[in-house]
Amino acid sequence: MNPRRTIAAASGIYDALVGVMMLAGRPLMSQIFGVALPQPPIHADLNGLFLLSIAAGYLISYRDPDSAGGRAYLWIMGPLLKGTGALTFIADYYVRHSPASFLLFAVSDGTMALLTFWALTRETRRG
Repeated sequence: MNPRRTIAAASGIYDALVGVMMLAGRPLMSQIFGVALPQPPIHADLNGLFLLSIAAGYLISYRDPDSAGGRAYLWIMGPLLKGTGALTFIADYYVRHSPASFLLFAVSDGTMALLTFWALTRETRRG
């Protein structure tokens, strides 16, 4: 399978799962990460919708991973968004002392960003 198609599928599933948790699983996430529920809840709702929209966008890259649009989406949502997101989680941990449990997102987003970068810069053979 094309590595860009694989990373599009994995990234779409990852973002969809986190999005659903933001919308429907906030009490569980709050408990797992040891933080209070977001107030007002609309912030978590909007983040959940944002993540579901990103997940849906990965269908572009999954359907046609070698097209300009498919590759552009992967660059923007992978190395750019997930990469800077990972750095932001790390910075927030040190600067604003966010819970250490949030570093899980730094690891997962950073891993997805690096895998996407690898998939985008790896040459694939057609045929």
